[in-house]
Amino acid sequence: ILIGLVGSEMCIRDSIYIVEEKKMSRVYNFSAGPSMLPLDVLKKAQEEMLDMGGSGQSVMEMSHRSGEYQAIIDKAEATFREIMNIPDNYKVLFLQGGASTQFAMVPMNLGNKSKVADYVTTGQWAKKALAEAKRYITANEIASSADKTFSYLPDVDKSMLTPGADYVHITYNNTIYGTHYNTLPDFGDATIVTDMSSCILSEEVDFNKFGLVYAGAQKNMGPAGVTVVVVRDDLIGNAMDITPTMLNYETHAKNGSMFNTPPTYAIYICGLVYEWIKDMGGVKVMHEKNVEKAKILYDFLDNSKMFRGTVVPKDRSLMNVPFVTDSDELNAKFVSESKAQGFVNLKGHRTVGGMRASIYNAMPIEGVKALVDFMTKFEKENS
Repeated sequence: ILIGLVGSEMCIRDSIYIVEEKKMSRVYNFSAGPSMLPLDVLKKAQEEMLDMGGSGQSVMEMSHRSGEYQAIIDKAEATFREIMNIPDNYKVLFLQGGASTQFAMVPMNLGNKSKVADYVTTGQWAKKALAEAKRYITANEIASSADKTFSYLPDVDKSMLTPGADYVHITYNNTIYGTHYNTLPDFGDATIVTDMSSCILSEEVDFNKFGLVYAGAQKNMGPAGVTVVVVRDDLIGNAMDITPTMLNYETHAKNGSMFNTPPTYAIYICGLVYEWIKDMGGVKVMHEKNVEKAKILYDFLDNSKMFRGTVVPKDRSLMNVPFVTDSDELNAKFVSESKAQGFVNLKGHRTVGGMRASIYNAMPIEGVKALVDFMTKFEKENS
């Protein structure tokens, strides 16, 4: 179509026209991460791709030292603080390296008094956090649910903690296994550190109960590439001597997350997600929507003769729903046929098998209803 056109401006105009005319069909993406983003956010980013706020440039092209970008990161932090009700005595840091880097940063920065910490092992990521911490401090596993493939959360309380431990670490929502702390354990006055990667922004949180919260963005907050850390002021500034400059929370707290070039575009998208949640009425409204979505899927599973959930009901996650049939062949057939119908990334983790539907904030209720309709049809046709 473009052959024979004269002048680059005409080519650009025709190229844009072709893209706009091409019909695109979006799938329902049930991936555990990177996951789907709100359509309104994607459209906003599309509108601002070539010219952000009249700057004549994309956010991806901006200097992180420019006034234009400073306004973007400042607004992102302010909106996040507002919708999550972050207390003033906590820093919000936009970091890189994923939640996995926090497995080392936490003990290096917080394990600095007794050099002892307690860990509750409730899944793959909790296991990795424990293993990494053992490289730097004495990390004690005080409880585990590995005996039943992490399908429940073990009962824990302050009586199980090591006296004088610097902190206790829990994984608030277990992405692979679909468990969630619907009630926070009573750890008394202990400093609680938690990985909220797969449930951040999905529910209201009392940050005063935690010393540090970290979350990779790619599940419920934005694209891969940025990790948000919310850390209480008194926990900053006492890192071990061996701590690399880039792994010291004080480095980033003193420099407003700008010690080096931050993941600028990922932070910008996170800011748009925060605004999207704020505009709908905030995290409380978001949580109500998540409860409604999860109930639809869990109610079906609880009444199905073919499919069943793998998690004990009291520990079920609103974000990640693993389920299985009694046949590996049926599981494989379901995953294959569901993909053909536009339901993608439903295959479960290899340690659980079966299927897993991650129904994060951006998954519309229509997607969950459509999935249940397909499951109903599949069960009828394969019984």
